[in-house]
Amino acid sequence: MGSVQPPDRQAVQEVDVAVIGCGPVGALTANLLGARGVRTLVVERSATAHGQPRAFSCDDEAMRIYQQAGLLDEIRDATVAPPLVEYVNGAGRVFARMALSETDFGYGHAPLRFFDQPRLEHTLRTGLDRFPHVQLALGTELAGLTQDEDGVTVLLSDVATGQRRTVRARYVLGCDGARSATRAAVRIPLSGASYAEPWLAVSGDVPPDAVRVGDTRFVCDWRRPAFVSPGAAGSYRMEFMLRPGETEDEMQRPETVAALVSPYVDPDRFTVTRAVVYTFHHLIARRWREGRVFLLGDAAHQMPPFMGQGLCSGLRDAANLSWKLSLVLSGVADAAVLDTYEIERRPHTVEMARTSVRLGHVFLARNRVTAGMRDAALRAVQTIPRVRRFVERFEFKPVPAYRRGLMAGGRRAGVVGTMFPQPRVLVPGAPGERLLDEVLGDGFAVLGRAGVDNPLGAWRPARFVAVHPSGTSLADLPDPLAGPPAPGGPDRVDVVDAEGVLGGWLRRHGADLVVLRPDRFVFAMVASGGIEQAGRDLSAALGAAPHGGRSRADTAGLAAAPGS
Repeated sequence: MGSVQPPDRQAVQEVDVAVIGCGPVGALTANLLGARGVRTLVVERSATAHGQPRAFSCDDEAMRIYQQAGLLDEIRDATVAPPLVEYVNGAGRVFARMALSETDFGYGHAPLRFFDQPRLEHTLRTGLDRFPHVQLALGTELAGLTQDEDGVTVLLSDVATGQRRTVRARYVLGCDGARSATRAAVRIPLSGASYAEPWLAVSGDVPPDAVRVGDTRFVCDWRRPAFVSPGAAGSYRMEFMLRPGETEDEMQRPETVAALVSPYVDPDRFTVTRAVVYTFHHLIARRWREGRVFLLGDAAHQMPPFMGQGLCSGLRDAANLSWKLSLVLSGVADAAVLDTYEIERRPHTVEMARTSVRLGHVFLARNRVTAGMRDAALRAVQTIPRVRRFVERFEFKPVPAYRRGLMAGGRRAGVVGTMFPQPRVLVPGAPGERLLDEVLGDGFAVLGRAGVDNPLGAWRPARFVAVHPSGTSLADLPDPLAGPPAPGGPDRVDVVDAEGVLGGWLRRHGADLVVLRPDRFVFAMVASGGIEQAGRDLSAALGAAPHGGRSRADTAGLAAAPGS
């Protein structure tokens, strides 16, 4: 797009971040930024919610991100966790299964949940109402942008009237999907492949007694592969591969849809809400950043649906970039920190996409002989206990970890660079058990054994969480809510390790303390005497001041960082 010229005599709105697109990724990004006090404008081309159930599933990492946005209860209450995923052949015989009810990756949530996208988007948009510094501009599209050293001049157009206005943002985030106008505006190409096999996606509502297959299934029928599953709030989702010669118009006819869904639901009692033909892609943007413009979600990457990770990957993008932007905008971190967004996220996204492609190859055997060999091979290897566990417990899913980036030493080493577990803990003054993230705060945190003497010293992260062993009486611990809080919020919170997970983790990895990033990835593991060095490592990672002076992190104080 060409240069942006502000309309005459019109005031230019100034914001910290302009988010282009208010689908699930854009809306979540705006919630995360809003929670950190960032002045945000969200731009959405559609004047109304689209109301289409496109995305369908999310995982435990995604639920943890919704939790960080303060929307866990609303979203969790509107989802359903399937206990089992089965792979069956054309005759309905099971040749592999994933026992999700027995799978726990340790992040505090079920490994798979199904949701209704219109309801999810409503929850995310309603969440923006919590923040007076976040604005949503509906019926508005990106018409152009130009950048300079200090920010981005964004030209917006009212879709209905064509009236244009100018916004000045320090950063722009393209969350506007596969046909991203933001990506086009900064001329970033895509690379990868589109797959020739079209699919019919059917969503609808059905009463429980009209459901004929109540489990989540990949139907690996070489004649017509399919995916079927009950969803949230009485919904049901089915996807069917088209055969050669079948047309989009033919497949979307009501009688065709009724015949396809009949083995799984009663078609006479199934209310179709969406039936569309689509082709999936395996594409990734050549780069995810052009100056002050960043790409997130489908604007940056698109992957096959077989792992259900398309939306989840976009949510991970939002969780990774939002806190870094907050620190940079507040002067706590140098702008170079933003380079770690793509450094960290791209390799994991590529690995997730490749795993989805490999799973698709298992799913999409297209002739009888190949399908029969696949079924026999998978049944045979699952007689080996370790292989059966690998399949049943979903262990082929790439772990949430970064190879390089914002971590002590700049590279993954052991558990440094991986996501920290989230068990339940007991907190003085709070009823019942709570998920760990609820007591960590929104900034950097140090977690360690309560017996470590004065671990923080002169270095003050956002919070120190002192872990007491299971069985410790809460009455013997200080109540963080009793008495006035320390300036900038509590420096220390005592918790009881209700499940023994935290103490076991520290012992297993030979550490007294662990430094956690705001997105709950491990920045560093240290012994009690090494916290000062960890502080220096963190200050260096966030950007040291020139001439050997104190870093911005030292000067601003991490305890004063936004969201602390």
